[in-house]
Amino acid sequence: MPLIPVTRSISIDSDEIEESFTRASGAGGQHVNTTDSAVMLRFDVANSPNLPEMVKDRLAALAGSRMTRDGVLTLRSEGSRSQLLNRQEVRERLLELIREATIVPKKRRPTKPSKAAKARRVDTKKQRSQIKSGRGRVTSD
Repeated sequence: MPLIPVTRSISIDSDEIEESFTRASGAGGQHVNTTDSAVMLRFDVANSPNLPEMVKDRLAALAGSRMTRDGVLTLRSEGSRSQLLNRQEVRERLLELIREATIVPKKRRPTKPSKAAKARRVDTKKQRSQIKSGRGRVTSD
């Protein structure tokens, strides 16, 4: 039951990660169609005791369609012909996703433009209007 460190304060139990192996899809070739090199990783976010509730919520938002209704995150890797490399890649993607979910987004403070900024905007609009009005037909007096 070794722990996998995610951040300084968060570690997940390796028993919480469930991996299954299938044959990779895509173009055939030597070796590809004969080994189970694709990795499907499942991580039950909703029932994980090691993740804080706020991190679970942000992780669900980040995961999008990769998260099931039951709160299980599924990731798949089949980029390499090596099962070991695919396992490492999919685990690293999981950890990176959890790390990204630990970052608390800054709260936006609505601001108003200053009076000087409003005045500058109006002045430039007036100047532009004068330039365009001077482009009309020239009449001889």
